[in-house]
Formats: sequence, C-alpha cells, structure tokens
Amino acid sequence: MNIAIIDYESGNISSVINSFKKVCTNQNIEIKIEVTSDLKTILSSDKIILPGQGSFKNCTKSLEKIKGLKDTLNEFAIIKKKPLFGICVGMQMFADVGYEETETKGLGWIGGNVKKIDNKENQFKLPHIGWNELSFTSNSKLFRDIKEKSHVYFVHSYKFVPDNETYVSSKTNYSEAIVASVEKDNLFGTQFHPEKSDSVGLKIIENFINL
Repeated sequence: MNIAIIDYESGNISSVINSFKKVCTNQNIEIKIEVTSDLKTILSSDKIILPGQGSFKNCTKSLEKIKGLKDTLNEFAIIKKKPLFGICVGMQMFADVGYEETETKGLGWIGGNVKKIDNKENQFKLPHIGWNELSFTSNSKLFRDIKEKSHVYFVHSYKFVPDNETYVSSKTNYSEAIVASVEKDNLFGTQFHPEKSDSVGLKIIENFINL
C-alpha cells in the first residue's frame, strides 16, 4: 500500500509523518509513506493525508500555487473515491467556503462553511489550544475501538459547520458545540490533531490505514 502525505508548504508536518511511520512500525504493516506534491504520485497512491496548519485562506492559496493539485485531489477523492484524511485545516477545506481573514472558496466536497468560534465575548481564549473530549454522534470507521469521551488535542480558532449533520461523526465542546470530525463515504476529517493526541490519535491513524 502507498500513502501520500500532501506537501504544499502548509506548516510543519513532521509530526504527521512520524506518527504514520510509527503506526506502521508498531503494527508491522508494510506501507510506503511518501511526502509529495507530485501529481502522478498522488493519483497512483492508495490513500492520501491532507494536513493543514495556519489559516483557511493561506492553506487554500498554497494548494492553488501548485498547478493541477486541486484538480488532482478532486480526481482522487471525488471521481476515483479513494480514502482521503484531512487534518485540522485540511478538513476545513472540505467546505464550500471559509471566512478566515477573507471569504475564500474551499474544495466543496462537503457542503458548509468555516467560521470563527463564538468565544462568548472573550470568555473563552482563542485559539482553542489543548485537550478536549470527544462526543460521538454516529458510527465511525475512524473511531473503531476508541472510547466515548476520549481526549484529543486541538489547536484552532475556526470551526467547520457542515450543511448536513449526517456527515458529523463527533463533536467537542469549547464555548459551544464544535464539529470535531466528519466522515462522508471515502472522506475523513478531524479538526483535532491525531498526530498530537497520544495513543488515541495513533489508534485513529491505525484505523485509517486499515480501512
């Protein structure tokens, strides 16, 4: 199996790379993990990881700077329907539009928008940084053998608001109910960082690898 971690200069992704390699080593799974922006390599991969750090606008613009990358991701995920895992802003970009800094068009894979968390007139600090518990809202392939109310690690000021709640697989609460993960057919996304979420995060990565 080949897994491509998309490299589009969206921040430090070393922890993502290391976590996937660690799971493969621990499980004695023979998988080739490649960090790449090469379009042919991406299309020929079996699974894709789309990380994302920073703002919705900057991540989207970084994708667009690599000629053909958005179209290639669309062919991989929407036309060929191969498994794709978006992490943090990588998940947010599934949306139609984001409102961080300025209105920016997303990938349009799951209808909805990305807007700022309501911090209740500064009662809650933004960005939201730290461990929060998950509340499962549906059966999820990513959360197989993971306990309800497990804690995972978040770093964000904006939230994904899907038009259809059916695709929400878990939520967390930080001043308000916030979508923590989505799942639609072959698309998987987490607002939190599984690569920074200790054993729970590694189990989520393992579940994705074993899909």
